[in-house]
Amino acid sequence: MNEQAVKIYTDGASRGNPGPGGYGVVLLWGKHKKELSKGYRLTTNNRMELMAVIAALEALKKNNLELVIYSDSNYVVKAVMEGWLKKWIKTNFKGNIKNRDLWEKYQELSTNHRIHFKWVKGHAENIFNNRCDILATEAADGKHLLIDEGYEEAKNNKLL
Repeated sequence: MNEQAVKIYTDGASRGNPGPGGYGVVLLWGKHKKELSKGYRLTTNNRMELMAVIAALEALKKNNLELVIYSDSNYVVKAVMEGWLKKWIKTNFKGNIKNRDLWEKYQELSTNHRIHFKWVKGHAENIFNNRCDILATEAADGKHLLIDEGYEEAKNNKLL
């Protein structure tokens, strides 16, 4: 991996599953550091884990970057690294795969970069993962929570 790779740490949280949730992101590139977070009134932990990755990709101002994304979510890391997502896309998400809206958004954004995922143990000694956890939980506990339209629409249409 290139020393100039952008390092991205992500985490998602929800208070109940479903419940209020949030995500936290720390982006590192050279001497630059940027933090992102948002909270939602009703969502799931897996959605917040994936939304953190999407928010990080959306925040990038250049294309064709080498990215190393650190996540404590087996769901996100394995879906990409073990080819689950490729299979879901190939079968048009047959079998009622959850979070299709977010996976399609991730796939669209990911084609602009060279992405490597690394799983990290949550709530351990990684300071950036721990910072993401703080950002995510503070966002979930915040006041002006957003609507996770993809989740609430699926819930209202009984797709969950």
